[in-house]
Amino acid sequence: MNTDTVEAKRESNSTVRVGTAGQVSTFAVHVTEWKRAFLERSFPERLFHFLPKTSTARDLERTWKPRILAEGACELFVWGADLPPALAEIAAEQNIPVSFVEDGFLRSMRPSASRTPPLSLVLDSRTPYFDCRRPSDLEVLLSTCDFEADAVLMERARAGIALLLDSGISKYNGGPKRTAEEVYGAKTRKRVLVVGQVEDDASIRYGCPSPMTNNDLVRLAAAEQPEAQILYKPHPDVLSRVRPARSDPAEVAHLCEVITESLPLAEALRTVDHVYTITSLAGFEALLRRIRVTTAGSPFYAGWGLTDDRQPNPRRDRSLSLEALFAGAYLIYPRYFDPVTGEEASFEATVAAIKRQLEKPDARHPSRPAWHPWGPYGVLGWRHLLTAIVAPAIRRAGNDRDVEDFRTDPIGFFRGLSDRRLRLVGRLLYPFG
Repeated sequence: MNTDTVEAKRESNSTVRVGTAGQVSTFAVHVTEWKRAFLERSFPERLFHFLPKTSTARDLERTWKPRILAEGACELFVWGADLPPALAEIAAEQNIPVSFVEDGFLRSMRPSASRTPPLSLVLDSRTPYFDCRRPSDLEVLLSTCDFEADAVLMERARAGIALLLDSGISKYNGGPKRTAEEVYGAKTRKRVLVVGQVEDDASIRYGCPSPMTNNDLVRLAAAEQPEAQILYKPHPDVLSRVRPARSDPAEVAHLCEVITESLPLAEALRTVDHVYTITSLAGFEALLRRIRVTTAGSPFYAGWGLTDDRQPNPRRDRSLSLEALFAGAYLIYPRYFDPVTGEEASFEATVAAIKRQLEKPDARHPSRPAWHPWGPYGVLGWRHLLTAIVAPAIRRAGNDRDVEDFRTDPIGFFRGLSDRRLRLVGRLLYPFG
């Protein structure tokens, strides 16, 4: 199968029924408010109908099911893995195409991706790429494509890997410019990095059939690598209290060195000899650096003969080269978008865009609402003063990322909350805009 055939296959997987006006009516589920403008800009051929995140089963049955059935041509966009049963039933009965939408593997230039439009997306007609319970479009692609027969694609893959390694660009980027030596200390023996994840994340719930916690992973690495320096790096969202920790690093501190300092992923991997992960994309980025990787779950890059897999996937019975795996996951499967225009772009152009953004002196600082003497923030912009007053309450009730989101867009922050009572509070504080 050559590249043209693969592209045609991807297009056929996302085929939707088009109405007489040439527009695709798209009902989008689980899309937070701040992402909506990005989707509308990136898919101008689609007419989006965004279902409220607070929709109940009754709302779906009484309001949205009739609207969907009334559309002669439509599709469903699902952000994440959870398609409500009522919509799944309609899609099956009416043969309505469904696309599961996720961020791609090059996400943004900021280490905190919250409210930052993604630079790439993946649309899968079968299931999200991290769901190992059944084949995704990505898994089918990796299982069937004759990558090696396409010399141009393989050369592009080799160049793409070199581009990422030379630039140090990852899924998320930025962060303090510390070195591995400063954080880990001098290297005196084999170094093993245990990559912590958010344990209630969908990538683990759908990608790790046998239960496994971060602490279990540390214990496994310590048992198998008794002579090595074991470094355990909890997920940044857990360290910053953005997401809850299900297992306490203190319980395994006697087996490892717990790394709490922020470190760019490329630097975190630079002196490492072996990586243990459940399903993290960091495992794939370690493979790009020819580091041995043990997967306790079944991420998309496991099962192709490149990783040490502890939960084998019997569907994946083929060996792939690193370049072939990269070509499928980074060059064919995702869609990249220009950060300025929203138009589709290439992998190479996206890497270049991230590099340009990182070179800007203010690249790591989110913009704040401009102060105007009138408008949604009141006469003389007096509602800007509420930011300093309300932020501490948001930090107590939520986490550090919530505060960052609020400071970046106070009005949008409250409008996008799922709790109806908190949205009402936002309306009282910011009635306009």
